[in-house]
Amino acid sequence: MLQPHPLKLTSEMVANPYPVYATLRDTAPVQYVEALRGAYVFSRYEEVSAAIKNTALFSSKMVTTRSLFPKELGEEVLRYFQTENNLLSSDPPLHTRLRTRVSRAFTARRVAELEPRIRQIAGELLDTLLDKRECDFMAEFSAVLPVIVIAELLGIEPERRHDFRRWSDDASQSVSIPVGKLDLDKVKTGLRELHGYLETAIEQRRRAPRNDFISALLEAGEGEAILSPMDVIGFVRLLLVAGNETTTQLLGNGLVALLRHPAEMERLAAEASLIPNAVEEMLRYDAPVHAIFRTATEDLEAAAVPIPKGSRVMLLLASANRDPRKFPDPDRFDISRETQGHVAFGHGTHFCLGAPLARLEAKVAFEELFRRVRRVSFAPGQEEHIDWGESFMLRGPRRLRVQAERR
Repeated sequence: MLQPHPLKLTSEMVANPYPVYATLRDTAPVQYVEALRGAYVFSRYEEVSAAIKNTALFSSKMVTTRSLFPKELGEEVLRYFQTENNLLSSDPPLHTRLRTRVSRAFTARRVAELEPRIRQIAGELLDTLLDKRECDFMAEFSAVLPVIVIAELLGIEPERRHDFRRWSDDASQSVSIPVGKLDLDKVKTGLRELHGYLETAIEQRRRAPRNDFISALLEAGEGEAILSPMDVIGFVRLLLVAGNETTTQLLGNGLVALLRHPAEMERLAAEASLIPNAVEEMLRYDAPVHAIFRTATEDLEAAAVPIPKGSRVMLLLASANRDPRKFPDPDRFDISRETQGHVAFGHGTHFCLGAPLARLEAKVAFEELFRRVRRVSFAPGQEEHIDWGESFMLRGPRRLRVQAERR
C-alpha cells in the first residue's frame, strides 16, 4: 500500500514552497499526501499538463465546490454551493454550455474596452501612493485595483467595495487549505452577507436590468433556461474570487520578483514593450493559484503510481511551472523568457475565463507604474520579513512596504 508523503504544511513552507516542489518532482512526482486533503499530488509538468487536458479521466464534476468547504460552515452557507451549474465543478457538455453563456457577458471585446478605465483607476491609485515616502503596495494598490474593476463590472455601488473586498477574502479563505486554523465565524459571516447582498441585487436586476455582468447572466438566449438565483450567485462568487484575489496576488508576486531581480526591473523600466511577456514570466515564476483539484473517474496509473477510481487528485500548477524538464533553469526570473505552455491559468476546457482581464490589469498596472517611477525598492526591513499569509492554494504577500523614486 502506498504510504502518505510526510509533507507538512507550515508557514515556512508557504513562504517558499519551491524547494518542496523540487523534491516532490525528483523523488515522488505522483504521491499521496494526507496533508493536502488526502490527494494524489502531481508535481511534474508532464503529468499535470496531461491531467488538465484529459477531462474524461480527471473530472471536475466529481470535485464539487461544496465538498471543498468545511462542514462547520453549516447548511445555511453550504446550500449556496449545491448548484450543478458551476463552471469549476462541471465537465463537458454542461461546462461548455455554461462557459458559452458566461462568455457572452465576458467577451474579449468587452474586456478590451475596459482598458481606458483600468488605466485611469491605476493611475489615480499610483499617484496617491507615490506621494508618500513609503507605502504598502498590497493594501494601497494591488488589493484595490481589481476590486474596483470587478465591482464596476458587476454594477456594485462604490460604497460597497470595501465589503466586497472583505467578502472576497472570506470566500477564498474558505477553500484555501490554511496552515493555521480557519476563522470559521468570520468566513461564515462574510459568506452569509455576500449571499444576502447578491440575492437582493439579482432580484433588482430581474425587475430592472442594467448594463452589467449580473444582468447579462440573467438574460436567457434562444433555447436556454433562465438561471436560478443560486446559479447566478455561484457565477458572481467565482468571478469575485478568481477576478479579484488572483489578480491581487499576481501584482504582488510580480513586484516581489522584480524587486529581487533589480536588473530585470531596470530592463522593464527602460523598455515598456517587454511588459506583456514579463507578466507571463511572473505567472510562470510565482503563480497566484498553486493547485487545483480533480477526481479520477476510473482506476488509472500516473508516473507508475496506481490511482484508484474516485481518488482526489491535486495538480500543482506552480510546481509544473518550475519543472526544468519544461522550462530550462526554471528558478531564474527572466522577463524575456519563452513562457509558452505555462499552466498558471490552467489549460484547455477549464482554462481560466478571467485570464484576459488579469493579464490586462497586470499589463496596465506595470505600464503605469514604470511610467511614473525610475525604480522601486523594498522599504527598510521588508525584504527579510515578507508575510506570505497562511494559504497554500492562493499565495501572495499580505503586505509589501516599498519606496519609489519618481521620474
